[in-house]
Amino acid sequence: MTVASDTDLIVVESAGHVATVRLNRPEKLNAVTQHMSDSLVQIVRALNDDPEIRAVVYTGTGRAFSAGSDISTLDQYATPWEFRNRRDYCDALRELRKPVIAAVNGYAFGGGLEASLTCDIRLAADTASFAAPEIKLGWIGGGGMSVLLANSIGASNAALMLMSGDPIDAQRALAWGLVSEIVPVDELLARAQELAATIASRPPIAAQTAKANLRAAWNMPQDQAIAYEREMQGITFATEDAAEGRAAFAEKRSGVFHAR
Repeated sequence: MTVASDTDLIVVESAGHVATVRLNRPEKLNAVTQHMSDSLVQIVRALNDDPEIRAVVYTGTGRAFSAGSDISTLDQYATPWEFRNRRDYCDALRELRKPVIAAVNGYAFGGGLEASLTCDIRLAADTASFAAPEIKLGWIGGGGMSVLLANSIGASNAALMLMSGDPIDAQRALAWGLVSEIVPVDELLARAQELAATIASRPPIAAQTAKANLRAAWNMPQDQAIAYEREMQGITFATEDAAEGRAAFAEKRSGVFHAR
């Protein structure tokens, strides 16, 4: 399957059970317009509805992952209220039920950083850099920046990035826990797709439940999170895929999973 937005500014390609979603506006550092946000909403719906897609890679074309929202278009909103109520690309990514890997190939600034934080796993090219530069322009991020950054790198490091607006490189991002791996830039996409294929080979109900459970755990007190996890375990244990997993283990073979 190959799908493109009607402007080709977001391209979706699939191989096996993995879809790769690529921002394709390199001359603008993959800055996202409202039209691109609207397209991403439709893309996410299609990916959620496609049973063949079990994992997603999200990346950019050229030397940027994404520079965030296209600032030159922000004055097109008639009022701040209209801006507040726009369809947001980070919100769209949050609606994706399948596991998502961010392949951060370059600049991840502003909304680009937020988009990477919205993904479940982040891999960075050795050329990648990360910043929350909104403060330099007089505002702050609105796509989950503060809470996701603090959960990822801790309150002090998040404050440093949010209040200075200055970038950090891939090595510091790795040391702070913002990313899981650093990969040479020319190997990044292949590594991300390899990892996505590994996740896609797992029972899909269990993989999506693991994602939902992890997200829920962020929002619950510990006792409630453990209780919720136990309920989710019971649900997944009752699936046909779980029975196949137990049988495959007993028979010393690879499991074959059908999301049932």
